[in-house]
Amino acid sequence: MEEKELIFQAQKGDKKALSELVKRYEQTVYNFSFKICRDRNKAEHIMQETFYSMIKSLHQFDGNSKLSTWLYRIVANHCLMLARKLKNKNFVPLENDDDLYEDKYTADWSKIPYKDAENEELKRVLDEAIQKLSPEYRMIFLLRDVEGLSTEETAKAADLSVPAVKSRLHRARAFLRKEITGAFSR
Repeated sequence: MEEKELIFQAQKGDKKALSELVKRYEQTVYNFSFKICRDRNKAEHIMQETFYSMIKSLHQFDGNSKLSTWLYRIVANHCLMLARKLKNKNFVPLENDDDLYEDKYTADWSKIPYKDAENEELKRVLDEAIQKLSPEYRMIFLLRDVEGLSTEETAKAADLSVPAVKSRLHRARAFLRKEITGAFSR
């Protein structure tokens, strides 16, 4: 069954259609929540909360965006609420960090490793740097650069303006560039 029809049927109370929607999106929702939360238990909790919210609010879904974009917004909101509740300060604030844009953090790409083992090191360094981002910046970076959403879709999913998304994405990328350059210049 096509997704629009499934959504329509689920909105009318069809449990099979609702179950099919959950099945189609459970891996996407889990993966995205894990990328933000970096913890399996939290990701599973967020996934459950997301589908509970979806079931409770599906009648409000108007189809003006993709269902996946709507679900990304729900996941993001639950992850941000969880982060606020836990008051986890293991991230780096980026609001006024102008030194992120200094030329000394521009990598000399000729020195970036290209062998498989060294690429694993790059992945590890990048993953650690992403974990240092505050949830608000991590979410934007993941939606745009990892999940591949457009800037407009990211703005809808994050409930932000397009300029706010661009600003956060720019700061997140600059921070990640600084972290990666620092790790490989040691």
